[in-house]
Amino acid sequence: MERPTPTDVEHEVTDVDMIVSKADADGNITYTNPIFMKVSGYTQGDLLDQPHSILRHPDMPKVIFKYLWENIKAGKEVYAFVKNLCKDGGYYLVLAQIRMAKNPDGSFRNYVSTRRRMTQKARDVILPLYAKLLEIEKSEGVEASEKALMDFLAENGQSADTFNDFMQSLNK
Repeated sequence: MERPTPTDVEHEVTDVDMIVSKADADGNITYTNPIFMKVSGYTQGDLLDQPHSILRHPDMPKVIFKYLWENIKAGKEVYAFVKNLCKDGGYYLVLAQIRMAKNPDGSFRNYVSTRRRMTQKARDVILPLYAKLLEIEKSEGVEASEKALMDFLAENGQSADTFNDFMQSLNK
């Protein structure tokens, strides 16, 4: 599937919207709920078996996905702000909760992501941070961006261990 050209059109995620998707071990989409399709503009047929990265907006720093994948593959739940790309080139902003679901025997079942609206408070903090991280990645690489992210957390009295709580607190 061809990726759309990004535009400055924001697609609204309301307070009652809960965007849900599931993915296999490789990050390929296996399920999307109707709200996901409404907001993104994609049909389930467009998305099934596609890599979740098809939705990745170019304004997203790679370090956020590095952090996310390292943690969810280790079985940890992650909360992270995401700017996703819609089928028409627009975008939507959400706080994503991503976790690994397991079968009763403890084996991997899938990754589940639920996403809610990003508050103005979170936008005021996260959007400038992501712009800075993206700029660092372009000039110095992902490792330098990761250091800048950890520095940002430390400046806010946080660490990688409190990342999830901090992200959730920003979205209130």
